[in-house]
Amino acid sequence: MRHLKFQSRFDSYEVVLEPDEDTPQWWAGAPSVARGDDGTFTLACRMREGHSPRGRRGYEVRLLRSSDGVHFERIGSIPRESIPIPGFERPALLRDPATGLYKLYLCGPWRGGPWCIMKLDDVADPADFVPASCRPVLTGEAADVAGAVAYKDPFIAWTAGQYHMLVIGCGRVERTYHFVSGDGEAWSSVGEGPAFDCAGWHNFYTRPACLVPMGAGYLFVYEGSHSSWHDPPYNIATGLAYTLNLEDCVDLTPGEPLLRSTTPGDYHTWRYSHWLWVDGELWAYAEVARPNNTNEIRLFRLPVH
Repeated sequence: MRHLKFQSRFDSYEVVLEPDEDTPQWWAGAPSVARGDDGTFTLACRMREGHSPRGRRGYEVRLLRSSDGVHFERIGSIPRESIPIPGFERPALLRDPATGLYKLYLCGPWRGGPWCIMKLDDVADPADFVPASCRPVLTGEAADVAGAVAYKDPFIAWTAGQYHMLVIGCGRVERTYHFVSGDGEAWSSVGEGPAFDCAGWHNFYTRPACLVPMGAGYLFVYEGSHSSWHDPPYNIATGLAYTLNLEDCVDLTPGEPLLRSTTPGDYHTWRYSHWLWVDGELWAYAEVARPNNTNEIRLFRLPVH
């Protein structure tokens, strides 16, 4: 394995959240993390059951808070019935750098239509998000982008003077698209096609996970699957790329994935990761497969020497 030395840093982890049932296809995952000025961590994640049709299993976006980033307590939830929506996938949680208010974005099939990105009204306390304020902010009809008819699983960050959304565009396959916004409400596309396309080991799906500021440029954490893998829509691994300008990406792991579950069952899934700098360490929260085909949220802490 080319990346064995770096991969060994992910042998140790802490479990942040388990699924509500220890039953195959029940998952806790899709974490998105924001940190307040006082160091408090807030986690938004998708809870998934195993009996509904695929694409309709995300029954709740759960909100949790922690003083240390490891031990979280539940502070609120948004059940799918409260929107209402058939099912959720990955949320995106962040703080407005100007106001300090929290923003929460959701994704799912809106009003019987295709998957889209939705947003709730900003709040001072993440425990106070109001489901009734949910409305679409990015739909397939509104975004003039070739190859995508629906959008899901956003990662959103404020950087380089504006909001950047990396999002899965769904068409024949799932690929990465890039949008920008001055206010987090109205979005415009960067380019007319995928920002990072399918190739190599990720020739089936290529999806965005996270952007990590590196001083000079950004580490682009992506995920994907190969057409020959078992159940490639859900058997997802993670790789790394680098971008200097948020437009052109260089694949750092083109030959093989960097990260897969070290506790696989039928799936080696290591996906939906959110990486952030915490007191000189690089922390990665990720949804990872367990041996009995359930997924949990794990925290990996990487000292930077």
